[in-house]
Amino acid sequence: MEKTRAPVCKDESVGSYVEAVVSNLPADERIVELAEFLEAFGDSSRIKILLALSEHELCTCEISAITGLSVSAVSHQLRVLKDKKLVKYRRSGRNVYYSLDDEHVAAILDIALKHTGERIGDRK
Repeated sequence: MEKTRAPVCKDESVGSYVEAVVSNLPADERIVELAEFLEAFGDSSRIKILLALSEHELCTCEISAITGLSVSAVSHQLRVLKDKKLVKYRRSGRNVYYSLDDEHVAAILDIALKHTGERIGDRK
């Protein structure tokens, strides 16, 4: 049996657009997936790594030098970013180079920076 909630608002017109909004929301599983994706952006070290990779493809040692994190810490953060499909890597001999997974990641960073009052070109 489906549960129905008592309306919170007394305004009878609320029901008409609330139903439309609810019907346009993604499935709960998709919302959870989105929340987990966005969670990857919730750490300043990962953001710094993503911003560095938006500039250039880098190896772990270079990312370590840029971020001031240990190579081990960088590797851990890169693993999280790979799991969320935000970064990709390629091997060249004994070296592994990382870059943003696609242009969407760069766009997300750019929009977030603009939202917080900063554009990628005006970071300093």
